[in-house]
Amino acid sequence: MRQARDPLVPTAASLGRSAASPPPRLVVTDVDSTLIAEEVIEELAARAGTRERVARITARAMNSEIDFADSLRERVATLAGVPQSVFAQVLDEVHPTEGAQELIDAVHAHGGAFGVVSGGFEEVVAPLARRMRIDHFLANRLEISAGRLTGRLLGDIVTAEAKARALKEWARLHDADLALTVAIGDGANDIPMMRTAGIGIAFCAKPAVREAARHALDLRRLDALIGPLGLG
Repeated sequence: MRQARDPLVPTAASLGRSAASPPPRLVVTDVDSTLIAEEVIEELAARAGTRERVARITARAMNSEIDFADSLRERVATLAGVPQSVFAQVLDEVHPTEGAQELIDAVHAHGGAFGVVSGGFEEVVAPLARRMRIDHFLANRLEISAGRLTGRLLGDIVTAEAKARALKEWARLHDADLALTVAIGDGANDIPMMRTAGIGIAFCAKPAVREAARHALDLRRLDALIGPLGLG
């Protein structure tokens, strides 16, 4: 059954918050198309000449049409041969979503922690997290040999379930009740963590995600959530 969703920007009342509600202790967001405007794998694929192919696969995966892990392996395979210097280039070209830094700073100002979970890559996410003063991150790793990408991944893939587990682990680390956590994302692999958190918000999301989410922010500004979350 289709769930009722918030309007363009959720309000404190629509999020189930009152003036007496404490601010969130932990906020976790997806990275690509949520914390930042770009899809990093598409930026990497542009250097490999496979951007259009990768973008088509990404769109299907984020709308829950195909398995995310399989789609990621397929997309990463197209990056074989790209020099590892591409990471610095892409990092210089990504743009944080409007209001992202303001939201991070507001969470910190109220004593909370901020984390990001990504189906993208640690080689870009880690320096981005340091730059934006983000407390925790989880992302995939790419295999590199002789200074070039091999087209393979290292270790376990960051799945939808891994994102939800990270949120719970970070909440325990900060002694935060899950009721005081917020998860924000745009893709199908963000749905489990949005359902795990006390408040889950679909951000300018794919259709399947909007259907699954209780709350939605359709304005591409993350600082629009500062007031509704009691972080003003």
